[in-house]
Amino acid sequence: MPRFTVHIRDEWLAVPCRDTTNTIQWLGYEALKRYVKNKPDNGGIPAVKDIRFVVRRCQGLGLLDADDSIDDVLEDNDFVELAIEGDTMSPDFIPCQPGVSHLYPYYCCLPFYLYLDGKSLTTTDLVNLGRGLYKIKLTPAAETKVVQSRELLDTIVKENKVVYGITTGFGKFARTVIPVSKLKYRLYCFFSVVIFSHSHILGLILTTEYTPTRTRMLLALRINVLESYMSYISSCLSFVPEKGTVGASGDLAPLSHLALGLMGEGKMWSPKSGWADAKYVLEAHGLKPISLRPKEGLALINGTQMITSLGAEAVERAQAIARQADIIAALTLEVLKGTTKAFDSDIHSLRPHPGQIEVALRFRSLLDSDHHPSEIAESHRFCDRVQDAYTMRCCPQVHGVANDTIKFVQNIINTEINSATDNPMVFAERGETISGGNFHGEYPAKALDYLAIGVHELASISERRIERLCNPSLSELPAFLVSEGGLNSGFMIAHCTAASLVSESKVLCHPSSVDSLSTSAATEDHVSMGGWAARKALRVVEHVEQVLAIELLAACQGIEFLRPLRTTTPLERVYDLVRSVVKPWIKDRFMSPDIEAVHRLLLDQKVWNVAKPYIEKYQTEYIPESRPVSPTAFSLESPASPRKRVRHE
Repeated sequence: MPRFTVHIRDEWLAVPCRDTTNTIQWLGYEALKRYVKNKPDNGGIPAVKDIRFVVRRCQGLGLLDADDSIDDVLEDNDFVELAIEGDTMSPDFIPCQPGVSHLYPYYCCLPFYLYLDGKSLTTTDLVNLGRGLYKIKLTPAAETKVVQSRELLDTIVKENKVVYGITTGFGKFARTVIPVSKLKYRLYCFFSVVIFSHSHILGLILTTEYTPTRTRMLLALRINVLESYMSYISSCLSFVPEKGTVGASGDLAPLSHLALGLMGEGKMWSPKSGWADAKYVLEAHGLKPISLRPKEGLALINGTQMITSLGAEAVERAQAIARQADIIAALTLEVLKGTTKAFDSDIHSLRPHPGQIEVALRFRSLLDSDHHPSEIAESHRFCDRVQDAYTMRCCPQVHGVANDTIKFVQNIINTEINSATDNPMVFAERGETISGGNFHGEYPAKALDYLAIGVHELASISERRIERLCNPSLSELPAFLVSEGGLNSGFMIAHCTAASLVSESKVLCHPSSVDSLSTSAATEDHVSMGGWAARKALRVVEHVEQVLAIELLAACQGIEFLRPLRTTTPLERVYDLVRSVVKPWIKDRFMSPDIEAVHRLLLDQKVWNVAKPYIEKYQTEYIPESRPVSPTAFSLESPASPRKRVRHE
């Protein structure tokens, strides 16, 4: 029999429907009858027939017409919200996330599987899993390992051995052995109580926009670490708030919320239902709550997976924005009529940091050369400047160390992704469990603090380039990049926005991992604060993206004042991309949508994808380096020789 789950005020009600030709109004009244029946005071509703209400789907929040038949607008097991006239939305109702509902049919039909073995998952794989690009399976070897570990644990319980977390308490209660007479009761409910007792976090649910993505990453990573049989529920995601972990005995609080949903408690999300009570979401997908066995409660919550999954996203986004920062800076240098000479390969071979060499090469592949001539560069061939400000000349050094930092952190996060962080560790081949400290989050915490510091500099130097673009005494362009200054403010406040983001990031770059507060009655007497390190790193990366989006807008606006001159072919392609979503700034208008549109281009890596073919061609075809005459590279001549004006390169 078809049935539907209806949310009224603070309750979810299952309403069976024998005849789906009944109307939505009928469904609403049936739900109201059940709601009133369960309330001693009738829920304050004197007569159901007199109540006026609206009904909407939880998925997408679309309003339903009261006269429509159920079979025309709903599917079996659909979730709907009934709002009584005069009520506000129930505070515990969390609608389906806009913009992610469309993932459901795509995710369900995916033909691609990523096989998890606990050894080879990368940050890129994890982020793509979070986006729903793959389904997951365990390798046969991983499944065998799980079975062997489970058999050892069953033996420990059967033989009444004293093993931490299995036949003892946790943390301060590690020395408390559970009596044999109470062990059966403990196996039945204690591990569940551990989950409940640790589920006390506050804050947003891993932030709003990416909630399903980030929670899916968290679940996928936990599966990879445990190599468990939980992969079948990866489309039903638990409510996991973002705060509450100190990152020492694992991310206990957030991982407890993850486990809570799997047990049919708390709230869960699925593309089909939106947010609802976990038991209804699981049932709607034909799933049963998991029943925990010995050690499984502790295994589900003991690990660094929240730090690591958020860290993986931070690393991937940092890597994407770092390489696009080179393209944006190259465009700014063109607009400011800078020299290309500072990117000569011989300079950088004398200080051969990998990131510095890579950034300089990208600049050479994009800027004026025999391969990509620039009319803008040609226009200042004979000028009297011999070098540029640091914000342009030192891009290889500043951007370069950011690139090297990101790669360093990525290596640590990739190692952490494929590490066992549970406690105690089960060594089936030795027939032994050993208590250790792999759950401590210091590695990812320190690395992510370092990531925030490293990637922030991309925004810091970008903001200074925005200042040079907007300042007429430095740019030789109209003040704030707009005609009729005074009547129009142009990029004045956009620069202020960039400055505020950079200033805020300076505070966020203070490392959280230098702090430690003793917890669990001094059993956990040194902690990493890694959860905050991961969230800070993500916030800083987002600020970097937004500042660079403003710089890209400003550089493209600067191009408008240099027309009809054209820049190099790859940079013209970047300009065209921006103009496909944002028109030139003729007079003042609401700028926030422009910044958001360009920010989206950066998030989708479209700026990189446009320039990438030109960069790769330059790298792979070994195109000879262009080295025109420079004011700083000259031959000594007699004092009587006339002084020559040379190209500013």
